[in-house]
Amino acid sequence: MSFKDRAHIFIKSGRGGDGHVSFRREKYVINGGPDGGDGGRGGSVIFEIDEGLNTLSAFRNMKKYCAQNGEEGGKKNCHGKDGEDIVIKVPEGTVIKDYASGKVIADMSGENRRMVVLKGGQGGKGNQHYATSRMQAPKYAQPGQDAIELEVLLELMVIADVGLVGYPNVGKSTFLSRVTNARPKIANYHFTTLSPNLGVVDMEGGGFVIADIPGLIDGASEGVGLGHEFLRHIERCRVILHVVDAASVEGRDPVEDIKAINAELEKYDAKLLEKPRLIAANKVDAIYEGSGMEDSVLRLRQEFEDDTTKVYPVSAVTGEGIDELMRGIIALLDELPREKISFESEFDPYEAGLMSEPFTVTYDEGDEVFVIEGPRIEKMLGYTNLESEKGFAFFQRFLKDNGILEQLEGLGIQEGDTCRMYNLEFEYFK
Repeated sequence: MSFKDRAHIFIKSGRGGDGHVSFRREKYVINGGPDGGDGGRGGSVIFEIDEGLNTLSAFRNMKKYCAQNGEEGGKKNCHGKDGEDIVIKVPEGTVIKDYASGKVIADMSGENRRMVVLKGGQGGKGNQHYATSRMQAPKYAQPGQDAIELEVLLELMVIADVGLVGYPNVGKSTFLSRVTNARPKIANYHFTTLSPNLGVVDMEGGGFVIADIPGLIDGASEGVGLGHEFLRHIERCRVILHVVDAASVEGRDPVEDIKAINAELEKYDAKLLEKPRLIAANKVDAIYEGSGMEDSVLRLRQEFEDDTTKVYPVSAVTGEGIDELMRGIIALLDELPREKISFESEFDPYEAGLMSEPFTVTYDEGDEVFVIEGPRIEKMLGYTNLESEKGFAFFQRFLKDNGILEQLEGLGIQEGDTCRMYNLEFEYFK
């Protein structure tokens, strides 16, 4: 099965339907009042975890995902039909990022099983809402809110308890096939494994998920080869298991290999070196007297073993030392917290879209009110539920972050003065 752990796609929410302008036209009713209905809400773009998926290969051919627009309102106060949402299914562990900035929008893992990433535009209000004692026949209806469009990068980051790291041909795939139900392809080629192979280890003392992170090479942290694609998977793992060729079958020095891989991990993210780690000195069955590698396990222990790191001599081919290593991993995992690593949101597509829109802050001497208006304000009000705690907190932050409070103070606003944002009025308090 082919593996694709990154995908670049375009997503777009639905535009809100326009409000309608119409008037009652019935027999015996002269000059009927406005009865234009509201437009329908645009569809939202929703991401949802699908337990049956384990790759992003479905996004190879389809690159554009658009929700449906809301329909225009109708006569006789008829509400326009809401646009249909579009639900994008992704495997657990998918991180959604803004393509331009690389910032995290959402991490589809853990309890976050379903998330609205782009909310559909609100439908515009029909002309019935704009009737007043002075304007009884309004010929204006509110347009629906625009859609939001965004290019996003999907990155699948494997969620496993233990991540195997090591240079190509040290025996990681053979090791994984022995201790788990995984059946990776095994061949004597550099960079054989092009995708993380996942397997489940079942033992009396417990079980855990183990992932063979594809072989690393020098320069992986700078993106050499497929370095970045592989290193990101290690961020999810609770324990790192170094696998080295203790017999130096291909002439590699196991001590130098671990130092080199640690250097790549540190360059990519220094926090990776803080993860608990174990060392599997593999291929001990190939160490024979006179090979010059008789003391390789001792060298590894002298160089790396301490209170937090232990070296286990093993043979993935014969099974020697495997049970002891598995028990050591379970004991270590039992000491660690069970929470899975997740990434906090750094980017709000809605807020980013608002920042490009203009607005004005003025004082209306006739009504003695401070007026805040413009596309940025109108869109903010349309997308924000001020009755919710989260929505009201966003509203307060919006006033501060956009410099609105500063501009109001520059105009001489005092506590208790009235501010108007379209149909919303509130008193100013510092």
